Amino acid sequence: MGPLIFARARSMLAFLVLLWAFAQLAHAGVPNKDAVPAYAEEQTMLQVEADSRTPEPGLAATASGRVHVDRHFLGQYGATEGNVIVQRGGNTWREWRNGPIATTAGMILVLALLAIFLFYSAVGPARMDAPESGRRIQRFNRWERWVHWATAISFLLLAVTGLVILFGKVVLLPLLGHDIFSGVAYVSKYLHNFGGPLFIVCSVLMFVTFLRRNLPRRVDWQWVRQGGGLVTHKHVPAGFFNAGEKAWFWFGVTLLGLVMSASGLVLDFAVGQTRYVMQIANYLHLAGATFYIAAAMGHIYIGTLGTPGAYRAMREGYVDEEWARAHHSLWYEEVQAGGQGGARAPQARHPHPRPGPGNAPRGH
Repeated sequence: MGPLIFARARSMLAFLVLLWAFAQLAHAGVPNKDAVPAYAEEQTMLQVEADSRTPEPGLAATASGRVHVDRHFLGQYGATEGNVIVQRGGNTWREWRNGPIATTAGMILVLALLAIFLFYSAVGPARMDAPESGRRIQRFNRWERWVHWATAISFLLLAVTGLVILFGKVVLLPLLGHDIFSGVAYVSKYLHNFGGPLFIVCSVLMFVTFLRRNLPRRVDWQWVRQGGGLVTHKHVPAGFFNAGEKAWFWFGVTLLGLVMSASGLVLDFAVGQTRYVMQIANYLHLAGATFYIAAAMGHIYIGTLGTPGAYRAMREGYVDEEWARAHHSLWYEEVQAGGQGGARAPQARHPHPRPGPGNAPRGH
């Protein structure tokens, strides 16, 4: 028991150190965030408007909406910003981006990591009812694996560089210094800008590739009602994808992917965009990316530590028959019956099962 307790204490200490590092992301407000307004010219403009007997029409005023939205955001006529000297919305965006938005994003990511760690510590990984049989069936073909990994790698590239762009000045700058951090930030910006369109293309291919298998089925409700058996370790009947995987597909890959893609394209291709539109796009981009990263953490956990054997399916394309029977019993029955079951070659057996523990046929 002594070594086990020592190992768990060491793991807990390492996790707390990691959590402390991520907690710094939740305090990403800039030092002068309370400097409202930011410029003397803006102070003069505000003072003039406050003293004026005819206040400037607001965003909701009819007089403002007829020819422009607001001269401080879009310009005199909305079509061009060449006549804008001071855009008050820029300071508002800076405060929100570096203050409440960055703080909330950091807290969400830290809490997501903490929730995954606590869940794994309390519940542990999914279990098998029987040892592996050594007989394997195809789950993903080569194209499906390529599409998945291309999307995953491009997403990780955007996630890392995006975190550097959002939190780098607070977290990395004090550690690396101005010279090194400027290089890191410069590279991160261009990788993010060029990686965004690649991620969009991969996401579209992934949507088309896996759409049919993620259509809702009546049996999915049974999986939802039992929480997928994640806590009880009960194996709830599921098809090729269970309800949890389908939720990730529709609300993560599809919905949040659309939010990030649309807002990212506005930011990436700024020709013809007004600053106000780009600021709103940035708000949406940060919100979508935060929830996408948090959900992806759960997806990565379930596909690795949370469900042993799931990672092998996406890496090699094959799973053991007992794994399929335990986690996706309805799909396994379809494979055994000779139906497609969502796999293009469901009855293909791996010609040479890997030798090793757990892969020996039953009875040996």
